[in-house]
Amino acid sequence: MGSPGHGRKLLMGHLRAHLPLYILAVAMMALANVIHAQYPAVLGTVTDRLEAGELAVGGLVRYVLLLAAIAVGHGALFGVGQYVNHRLGRKFEFNARQRLFRHFSGLGETFFSRHGIGRLLSYVLNDVTNVRESIANAVNQMTNASVLLLSVLVMMAVSGIPLLLVAVCVLPLTAIPFLVIAIGPRIRERSHQVQEALAVMTGSAEEQIGGIRVTKTFAAEPIAGVRFGETVERIHDAQLRLVRISALFQALLPFAGALSLVVALAFGGYHVVTGRASLGDFVALLLYLRMIVTPLQQIGGVFNIMQRASASLERLNRLLAVEPDIREAEDAAALAPDASDVEVRGLTFAYPKAKAPALKEIAFRVPRGKTLGIVGRTGSGKTTLAKLLLRVYDPPPGTVFIGGTDVRELTLESLRTAIAYVPQDGFLFSTTIRDNIAFSDRKMPLGKVEEAAKMAQLYETVAGFPDGFETRLGERGLTLSGGQRQRTSLARGLVKNAPILVLDDSVSAVDAVTEEAILRRLRDIRRGRTTIIISHRLSAVRHADEIVVMDDGRIVERGTHEELVRLGGLYAAMHRLQERGADDAGGCNPTDAG
Repeated sequence: MGSPGHGRKLLMGHLRAHLPLYILAVAMMALANVIHAQYPAVLGTVTDRLEAGELAVGGLVRYVLLLAAIAVGHGALFGVGQYVNHRLGRKFEFNARQRLFRHFSGLGETFFSRHGIGRLLSYVLNDVTNVRESIANAVNQMTNASVLLLSVLVMMAVSGIPLLLVAVCVLPLTAIPFLVIAIGPRIRERSHQVQEALAVMTGSAEEQIGGIRVTKTFAAEPIAGVRFGETVERIHDAQLRLVRISALFQALLPFAGALSLVVALAFGGYHVVTGRASLGDFVALLLYLRMIVTPLQQIGGVFNIMQRASASLERLNRLLAVEPDIREAEDAAALAPDASDVEVRGLTFAYPKAKAPALKEIAFRVPRGKTLGIVGRTGSGKTTLAKLLLRVYDPPPGTVFIGGTDVRELTLESLRTAIAYVPQDGFLFSTTIRDNIAFSDRKMPLGKVEEAAKMAQLYETVAGFPDGFETRLGERGLTLSGGQRQRTSLARGLVKNAPILVLDDSVSAVDAVTEEAILRRLRDIRRGRTTIIISHRLSAVRHADEIVVMDDGRIVERGTHEELVRLGGLYAAMHRLQERGADDAGGCNPTDAG
């Protein structure tokens, strides 16, 4: 874990970077409130002069224009200051979300296996928004409250209103800070509970909606509804607990203000009746008290907002403090452009917290331009090898080499740029087929995309769609059949034209004829480049220069297809079984629906 100050650095870094604009916004709002504080004094003077009969129509017009100028000046300055402040808040929101995405991009597979997509989305959506709103509202309200409160107190001190009258009327308002101290921590705790419940609900929604097709297939809508309802109920209960404490807090603030006005009406009215204060003083006092109540309530509101935001900032702190599992060495070197030979030496690897190794004493070498086939039963460790080659997980030092260099000593960018990895369930994005194939370079010419589609035996299929390569896919590419999705993913890997190509069961959903056509094209276009084909179907690897057979995390056999068949071991047994299955199916694989 890293330093817990990452989230605070995110916030403080934003404030420092935009300090001049924040000063400008605060100055404009402060000046607006100083102007606004003149209103009661002017109105009190007008009242006294009207009562004394000293004000003619011309003088009244001047006072009216003065009050109008106060209103316009206050509104204009406050409006511009608030606009600048909220714009800066949106800038924080934009940068924070960009920072979170970069942070996610640097984290390893172990992190994502522990945290659901819904929970991570709640950080990007809910927590960042909470902090942004707290910044904007806190700057607005604290500026208004502090400047207006100070201005009102100064004006009350110099207005000639008896100090005893001022002190008695302001006394009930002193309860507000005590309310903040007493209730604030409880608001923060309950806000944290709401954010956690929101994260759980977002994850549940993502899962239930993503699996809606399975739910419908099994007619399990009531069960799914109950599961989602349980998460909704938890957030409902958490929000109600927060609403109760917040409502109590918000109710007590105006109560203190109303009590202050009641005292002012009684005590101030007595002073006017007995001649100790003028009617103008009384009017000004009531207006000043109303002005004092507003900033004190705003200060209470700011503490309320900040308690909620601190819960979100605390969650962001913990997230940004997570260190990536996979990190470059300080002296990491870029992989040479022509380096493509792959070697594994005595590799033993166990997943975090696993009781037994997934791979045991693995060793092989793939010279540049050669093809290696890797076969074995499900769970034998084939895909784990591919992940270690890409450093999705870190192999032990001195076990995995490319171009004679330990992959742990290479920059991640150069390593992953040199490898085109095509998994069995290649993820497709909700965009066009063209953009999915050209994922590594969105400016790629259409001709290059079409050529890759031809190599993947996808071109004729896509050309038959009304919008061709501009056909937009549904979520995760579900518009396409399983075989079409695999071939789209394969085209994306082939268009990268990397020195090393790793196919991880990436033609398992296509029929045998299409598979043979794809592999024939691969042999032609991959001459001089290194290829690793991982498959449970032996037809995909039979033409490889060498085949290794894995079982229970070990290499148990190796050789060419013909040598392994003659050996009569596990590979030969798999070969007989698959040959029998092909004969029974008439030589076809029915898994590809298009």
